[in-house]
Amino acid sequence: MHEKPYRSVVKSISWRTLGTLDTMIISYFVTGNLVMAASIGSIEVVTKMALYYFHERAWNRSSFGRVKPPANDYQI
Repeated sequence: MHEKPYRSVVKSISWRTLGTLDTMIISYFVTGNLVMAASIGSIEVVTKMALYYFHERAWNRSSFGRVKPPANDYQI
């Protein structure tokens, strides 16, 4: 089954939301301060998106695990 691009966008947003909530909860347990936990979560959501972007771009440049299709392979 083929997935529409907007499904990937929604999945990305929901995953990032879950990850940020996790960071905020852990930060709260470590610091005991809700404001500090929210601050850490707010910074984390931005830095993780930037890190993911550069991580993804680096992988796009790598040929690791890629296989070239045979020369006679074509699509109609």
